[in-house]
Amino acid sequence: MRKRAQSYLFRDRIDAGQRLSARLGALGDADALVMALPRGGVPVAAEVARALDAELDVMIARKIGAPMQPELAIGAVTADGGLFLDTMMVRELGIEADTVDALIAAERENARQREGQFRGDRAFPGAGGRTVILVDDGLATGATMSAAVHAVRKQRPDWLVVAVPVGSRFACEVIGSEVNEIFCLATPEPFGAVGLFYRDFLQTEDAEVERILEDFRGRGRTT
Repeated sequence: MRKRAQSYLFRDRIDAGQRLSARLGALGDADALVMALPRGGVPVAAEVARALDAELDVMIARKIGAPMQPELAIGAVTADGGLFLDTMMVRELGIEADTVDALIAAERENARQREGQFRGDRAFPGAGGRTVILVDDGLATGATMSAAVHAVRKQRPDWLVVAVPVGSRFACEVIGSEVNEIFCLATPEPFGAVGLFYRDFLQTEDAEVERILEDFRGRGRTT
């Protein structure tokens, strides 16, 4: 029997960002700050920021892996205190509180190092009283996005938006309840993994992230 060809939603992250931008046009009049979740979210967010003529920066969120099962996420953390913890998962796995604290501290330090790499000595962008748009290339569990939302919320933005090309219905519903507005172009079921919906889902390298941020910085559109 002939195998059915895979139907992709997006050619690549640039295509996804351009399509997402078309849905976000109404936000272009606001003093918008676009924050990308590296690495894969940066090319997507760059297209959004270009279309809205908005500032672009990064929000570093790191997954917290379970002990002995690092590929199994029990939460996520940002460099400046944003935290999402799947407490039900932690209980089911029987992870002790001091172990969880150590995992959080380790990933927070990793996030700080990555933030320093991508942002350099620039301060965390001021989000207070502004429209902030958090962008990634997709939402699977929503763990890292939830941590990012928590971090931005602490700065009291006027309007907090999450924008992704594709996501699981569950993750988009959960994240949607945490923000003022969510844009998710597609919520296919069954979901699987984000990369299944892109024809080209090659890993975004650090050098590409740095190049994109430097390009926006040169145009005066990074914080």
